[in-house]
Amino acid sequence: MKTQFILLTLLGSVAFCGSLGAENWNQLCDGKTLQGWHVIGKGQWTIVDGAIRGTHPKEEKEFGHLVSDRVYRDFTVRVKYKAVKGNSGLYFRIEEKGFSGVSGFQAEIDPQHDAGGLYETNGRAWVSQPKPEDVKRWYKPGEWNEMTVSAHGGHIVVHVNGIKSAELQDDPGRRQGKFALQLHAGQDCEVWFKDIEMSDGVEVR
Repeated sequence: MKTQFILLTLLGSVAFCGSLGAENWNQLCDGKTLQGWHVIGKGQWTIVDGAIRGTHPKEEKEFGHLVSDRVYRDFTVRVKYKAVKGNSGLYFRIEEKGFSGVSGFQAEIDPQHDAGGLYETNGRAWVSQPKPEDVKRWYKPGEWNEMTVSAHGGHIVVHVNGIKSAELQDDPGRRQGKFALQLHAGQDCEVWFKDIEMSDGVEVR
């Protein structure tokens, strides 16, 4: 009886520890519609087999963005993406203003260069640009890649496929804003996104 009690106690402790370590991820896109998002600029955004497909012809000189309706702060967000062609990015803490339609941080998405770097559009430009040899360590060309962005106060960290690709400490930039997905102006773009999820985020409005 005593042995059984100890065993049950240990099992209960393991279950409790597991629940403490669990993360609650909430979908930002249901994979069926673009509800909760709106389009700024040009390009085409469609749902195909549960994923968001963004396309943009080279002849189009205007940027295209798919922007979240809500504003968030202090979050961890993750997304799986496949960059077939053209430059893109996962934007966060953005405002809908500036020459490209949005202003704020971009975690870089590109089929060849700078994947996982941090760029501030309509701001400081590159704040963390990775070296080509480092990009090869974490980025898988032509495949699905997973990007995670943690932004809490002035501490921002980007991971690509579980490897840290950029980090800022005590960053002075804005603390809240919307999310957005980008199609770069003047480029032939095809980028796919799926499983867009957020953990521990605070919805401001």
